[in-house]
Amino acid sequence: MPPHLKLTFARPARFAARAAAALAALVLLLSATVAQAQNKPLKPVTIALGTQVVNVTYPWLTLPIALGYWKDEGYDVKIVTTGGSLQGIQQMVAGGVDFAQINSTGLIQANTENNVAVRGLMGTGVIDWGVGVPQDSPVKTVADLKGKKIGIFSLGTGGMPLLKGYLRANGVNPDTDVQIIATGAGAPALEAMRAGRVQALMFWGSALTGFQNAGANMRILFDPTWRSLPDFTFATMQKTIDADPAMVEAIARGAAKATLFAQTDPECARQIHWKHFPGAKPTGADEATLAKWDLALLQTQLQTMADAQTMNGGKLIGSMSPAAYGRMQDAMLKDGLIKRTLPPESMLYLKPGFVEAINRFDRNAVIEAAKACKGL
Repeated sequence: MPPHLKLTFARPARFAARAAAALAALVLLLSATVAQAQNKPLKPVTIALGTQVVNVTYPWLTLPIALGYWKDEGYDVKIVTTGGSLQGIQQMVAGGVDFAQINSTGLIQANTENNVAVRGLMGTGVIDWGVGVPQDSPVKTVADLKGKKIGIFSLGTGGMPLLKGYLRANGVNPDTDVQIIATGAGAPALEAMRAGRVQALMFWGSALTGFQNAGANMRILFDPTWRSLPDFTFATMQKTIDADPAMVEAIARGAAKATLFAQTDPECARQIHWKHFPGAKPTGADEATLAKWDLALLQTQLQTMADAQTMNGGKLIGSMSPAAYGRMQDAMLKDGLIKRTLPPESMLYLKPGFVEAINRFDRNAVIEAAKACKGL
């Protein structure tokens, strides 16, 4: 065979060997990169929630933990309980927590009265608070509360300014005509009313449902305009947004996915909550009754979440309407709860594309997972 033909046949063999070696090196590099990503520690994130017991009524915060939504995004999320919106905001300001679930009143007051740069990320409820009184109580109207004692979860909760404004608008001075007492939530609050230590209870919708689950036959007094105003808002500090916008988006997206999961199959969401948070499972009755009670609580919460979604445009989970928050701010100014107003847009994180980004997930996959109750 001529020498030039030997050279022609020999070169592809050498190239093949080199290519194989390069491919092997690339595979090793990619494997190392994947292993490093898999071994990368999850970033810790803490969310403050103004309640004593993290029960089934916070699916957008508990389901992402149970279903691994936040873990998949690279975050190890922990929920800590606080005495209300004020304490949650204080912890964010101090750097003790990254996010807080707060009332709209707390959000607005922090910005207008204290110049604290708290930002709403997701609208998660309308004002579903009410003043519950026993059906046989002589209290028929808000004006009848004059001279009475009213129980509330804590004096730092976002319900305080609502209650004071409601009383004031109906001719009752909240500072002199009534006594407002912190009762805590759940059984202690209901016992305070049954024992006569308070004659009424000012609480959010699911808490009032809980009292009724426990046998309290109650009449609920509330301002009808509340149902068209924003309340529960998932929030963080502007400094947190500036420091790590990707983390803020990821946490909000997990909350949005969990919202859709719970809306699709509330009973599955209840079962998953009981499995992953056994300490929050109620007691005091048989299993079927407890399940019925917790499902009623969750459905009450889902209704206010649905109302919020409608109020905020009805399309994307977590949307926030500046007009709605503006109405809330105007009502607070009228009631004397704040002394000045700010553009509502300044209190909300309305970066173009943000709400679209937190809704950018496989909706069909989440819906199918909920229907099949995956994660139980």
